[in-house]
Order: sequence, then C-alpha cells, then structure tokens
Amino acid sequence: MEENYTNPFEQLNTNLREVPPELRKKVMNDVAIAKLILDMAVLVTSNYSSIISGLFETVKTKRNNQ
Repeated sequence: MEENYTNPFEQLNTNLREVPPELRKKVMNDVAIAKLILDMAVLVTSNYSSIISGLFETVKTKRNNQ
C-alpha cells in the first residue's frame, strides 16, 4: 500500500473558513427561490388527486320538471 495516502475524512475535522458576504447572500437567495418554487409546486399539485377523482365520480343531479 502507498505510504503517501492521505485520509480525506481527516479534512472534515479542520476549521471552516468564512465565506464572503456577497457569496453568502447569493447562495441564500438561491435557496429561498428554490424553496418558493417547491412550495408553489406543492400548491399546484396537491389538488390533482381530488380533481381526478372528481372527474370519475358520477353525480346525480335533480332536474326540475318544467
């Protein structure tokens, strides 16, 4: 086995560096947009099951004899 092998998991214990504020702001904005799109998709798709089941139900309506 090679003796110069470095364990990549040892790098996980090192201290984290600070991120520039403009990069942090951009990333947080992208995350917010992704969450908004996900929430909108849930709103649109959550009613599909009730709409589809409503299409296949037969509803008896009362007609007025005129």
